[in-house]
Amino acid sequence: MIPLDALSDTIKTIIIAGASPNHTLNQVVQTVGKALNADRCFLYVRQPEQARGRTAFCWRKHEGIPDKNTIQPHWQPDTEELPKEDPLIRAALAMKPSVYVDDVDRADPQVLNRQFERETFGHRALIHGHIQRQGHLWGILQPCMFGSPRHWTEEEKEQIEAILPCLQPVIAAYVATD
Repeated sequence: MIPLDALSDTIKTIIIAGASPNHTLNQVVQTVGKALNADRCFLYVRQPEQARGRTAFCWRKHEGIPDKNTIQPHWQPDTEELPKEDPLIRAALAMKPSVYVDDVDRADPQVLNRQFERETFGHRALIHGHIQRQGHLWGILQPCMFGSPRHWTEEEKEQIEAILPCLQPVIAAYVATD
């Protein structure tokens, strides 16, 4: 397992290795999930100029972890309805900072829609890591936990924030070829 304090350096090494964007992003979600000891980690990627996106990468700790609403084989157009229903995606599209939710069941309704989270994903704690560049949302990195709350430490937040900007060029290369 990657020690938490080495996460950002490990991700940078994975990116510098120069593998295909698909391989690199698969390694990223797996590495982040393992380093955080998360139950699941997925990556939603966007083509901002085409206003569409999809969840293209997902890692689960084991097969018993739900994979509901993770991999989307086809690009989905942005809708006006989703940001109205989901404050997290609304924040991401509005270029707000990443959101760290320790307990979905206790989160402020301004932060997330509890019912939407329960029905759509089923997780209990999550990071909604916004991958942004020059006023555009390129992706969302989402490690999460099921079954019980999880306090995200300052070190975990610092490590996630350090890697998010590094992912944008890889996502741009991925969406250009997909």
